[in-house]
Amino acid sequence: MRQLDNNREQFRRGNALAVQFVTLLGGKDVSALDKWLEQATDSELSSFAGGITRDIDAVRGGITTRWTTSPVEGQISRVKAIKRQMYGRANYQLLRQRVLLAA
Repeated sequence: MRQLDNNREQFRRGNALAVQFVTLLGGKDVSALDKWLEQATDSELSSFAGGITRDIDAVRGGITTRWTTSPVEGQISRVKAIKRQMYGRANYQLLRQRVLLAA
């Protein structure tokens, strides 16, 4: 029973940290990221926190700037779908024409 209680407490702590991280990404407070990393490093999310630490500049930039790559990613997904449909059936010129006409 003690082990179950311990596991439940670890799950609660990990869940709380995950919710805090999502909230943190929606805000503009970079100092909260440093506090979160300190807490996460000593938890079950230590591996995830290590990845965030390695890319800390990119994560800070994602929090502080309003720029996003979502529109570009949508276009890339569209082109990849067309490319998959045409795989093995057409040459580059036909694929290019189909992508341009679909735009």
